Amino acid sequence: MGRRSGDNCRVVGPALPERRGLTGWEGVGAVRSVAAVWEGNRLRNRVCRRLSAVVVLTGVLVTGCASTESFGDATVFGAAGQAEVVAGLDRLIAEDHLPGAQVVVTERGQVWTAHAGLGDIERGTPIADDARVRIGSNTKPFVATVVLQLVAEGKVELDAPVERYLPGLVHGPGIDGNRITVRNLLQHTSGLPEYAAEFGSEAKPRQVDMHADRVRWGITDIHAVVRDVLTLPADFEPGAQWAYSNTNYAIAGLLVEQVTGGSLGGEIARRIIEPLGLRDTYYPDAEETDIRGPHPVGYAVLGDARVDYTRQNVTAAGAAGAMVSTGADLNRFFTALMRGELLSPDQLSEMKQTVPLPVSGPPAGYGLGLMYRRLPCGKDSWGHGGDIDGFETRGGVTADGRAVTVSVNQVPETAQPTADVMKVVDAALCAAN
Repeated sequence: MGRRSGDNCRVVGPALPERRGLTGWEGVGAVRSVAAVWEGNRLRNRVCRRLSAVVVLTGVLVTGCASTESFGDATVFGAAGQAEVVAGLDRLIAEDHLPGAQVVVTERGQVWTAHAGLGDIERGTPIADDARVRIGSNTKPFVATVVLQLVAEGKVELDAPVERYLPGLVHGPGIDGNRITVRNLLQHTSGLPEYAAEFGSEAKPRQVDMHADRVRWGITDIHAVVRDVLTLPADFEPGAQWAYSNTNYAIAGLLVEQVTGGSLGGEIARRIIEPLGLRDTYYPDAEETDIRGPHPVGYAVLGDARVDYTRQNVTAAGAAGAMVSTGADLNRFFTALMRGELLSPDQLSEMKQTVPLPVSGPPAGYGLGLMYRRLPCGKDSWGHGGDIDGFETRGGVTADGRAVTVSVNQVPETAQPTADVMKVVDAALCAAN
């Protein structure tokens, strides 16, 4: 998701030039808008660092605490890079006042993990190395991958109108499913209005208030949500601009189910999770509110209070942001995706055809459920990012095979903490071996 309940940053760009392809394969962070400012109580700076490289040798789990143990002949990256990453995590706690933060770096079969702060404030415990978190809009690349697999199977055409697959659904003021393509959905160039109300702001008519008790604890009918929000006028003509809208992926999820006859979660599991062996990744069942397995407490700031928001029904997030995973599993997914383990060369090339994002700084672009970003060190990166109440995840993959995921157990209330999360991502992706 976005805009506080996920990743729906409402950045609207200029008219789009011709799509461009980007060479290499790499990682990313998500663009996000400035959210409402909050003045919260400072979390006491209880920084607990745990640096570990993990390997299973003859069934024995080897892990190091406050060390840089590794296996094989090479470390993930050098001591200077590790120190920079750890210092960045510490700043997230001491200066940005986030409860806890974790980074997972994988490269050449090695895993290096560090964390700061607390996974559970009340108990005073850190975030576990294998902690599962809600990944918000990092769900979108999974959905886009399934759609592109359906394209390869001849069941979906990227430039076919959505009306072909979901007749009668995508219609409203200035909205015509005969003119909006599957590509428009995956690339956020459809002009469809946003269904999820921005965090900290009052829901507009026809939008979903993500903090209403009925949404947090009840099962949301996404068909009804889509029909409701499409009574609002279109934001722009299809293909004319780029604007992040979770509605695009809500519809993409419905398309997958219509074409396959199965559930979206089932298709993601069968096509991605099981083949890659992502044991800590899943799409929650409709009735679920808990996170399965080890996980930190996810916090949200509502008014002046930091509250436990771990338990929630995520059917309102759905295809736009419902999934649960770990840093290690996300790294595995993005690495496999960029190596062509999930998509044919043609489909991966389509996924990496980007439109420019209206951001300052180094070049950035959005493909089909995938973001491109030029790193400060000059490397290119591919990935996404995700926010949902309680959690934020950012990361990326670079062409040299390094993958990074940073997770925090509270969605930042201003742009600065997210920028600082991205600095940790950059430091880890750019650090020398």
